Amino acid sequence: MSKNIAFKKAFAFSVLIYRICKKLKENNKEFDISRQLLRSGTSIGANLAESNGAISKADFSNKVSIAYKEGLETKYWLELTKEIELINEDDFIIAYNSVDEICKILFSIIKSTRINNNINN
Repeated sequence: MSKNIAFKKAFAFSVLIYRICKKLKENNKEFDISRQLLRSGTSIGANLAESNGAISKADFSNKVSIAYKEGLETKYWLELTKEIELINEDDFIIAYNSVDEICKILFSIIKSTRINNNINN
């Protein structure tokens, strides 16, 4: 499996988000939001892993787009956990900045992939 920078960052983020969700469950006995956060946060890397097996440029772009949207959803869940005081400020800042960076990388990939597809079509 190709391990580009986006995938490496998404994988590391999956580990981080798992640890945060584990804390939410153990310390706050919070299961519903932590489940959503875990699902969306780990889905970013899973979709990038799928993009490595894309059968076309359009399929690749679609998988990266899904990963990007999961990143946006993850930002929402992080903001919610902060607002309702389930996550400490340090964990929030680290996680939010990490997923924000990943989203910026993914958006750049989507943009360049779609521009290249339009040029080639």
